[in-house]
Amino acid sequence: MSTLSRSRASLSPAASERSTLPMGESAGPGSPAFKPLEPTREQLLNHFFERFKFYTSLCLGTSAILAVFAFLFLIPFVVEPAIQTILAEFVPEAGICSVSEHVHAETLTNCTWASCREGCTTAHTKCHKIRVNLARKPFVEGAPVPTEWDETDLRFLINPEGCGYPPRVNCSVFANDYAGPRAPKIFPCYYSLTRPDLVVARYSWESTVRGLILALVLPTTVFVFSLSVLAYWHCRCCNKACNRRVHAESFASKEE
Repeated sequence: MSTLSRSRASLSPAASERSTLPMGESAGPGSPAFKPLEPTREQLLNHFFERFKFYTSLCLGTSAILAVFAFLFLIPFVVEPAIQTILAEFVPEAGICSVSEHVHAETLTNCTWASCREGCTTAHTKCHKIRVNLARKPFVEGAPVPTEWDETDLRFLINPEGCGYPPRVNCSVFANDYAGPRAPKIFPCYYSLTRPDLVVARYSWESTVRGLILALVLPTTVFVFSLSVLAYWHCRCCNKACNRRVHAESFASKEE
């Protein structure tokens, strides 16, 4: 009998503590007989999960907002230029170009267009304007200068957008490489099939498509994932819909 009483006392520490007090008396917070109950393992796990849920929700909400702003930022800088480049249908194999005119212009009125701009959102008062002659045949290193050209005096741009940011785009270096005193007489260039007046120095189908996919997929994936987790945790309708089967199984059937 004494063994049974000791086992019950070990399973219920609160009951054992209360049983030492005289009947009719209670232990207050200031009493030496007062011993606060320790939280159970389930209570600790619930507390940890609530804190984890709070901080995770905060991070997911911030990520969703940043994903929206990132997508809006990438539209004019990556998505729109990539779509225009794809629609321009540049030839995959470079043709032959030779500089026909190079002008280093100044003032805004003379820089209505430019072969290279360092910055895609600001107007420039100084610019390089390069025009080239085009021969629509594959470029071969060391080949002689063509005697006949398919197109003449075409606008020559550094890339399909005609602009970029340092250090990837340096307009002074670009002008010196293609129109400087030591520039080659002929060089490879890429021309558009839908815009005959457009010729560029740099073009890559793989990098254009890769940039477009990353700009569309990454922000969208982060936004959808964050919103889905937040809806599952905090939206009662979504939570009930996802756990409908669990709720149904929690009720006993009539036969039971």
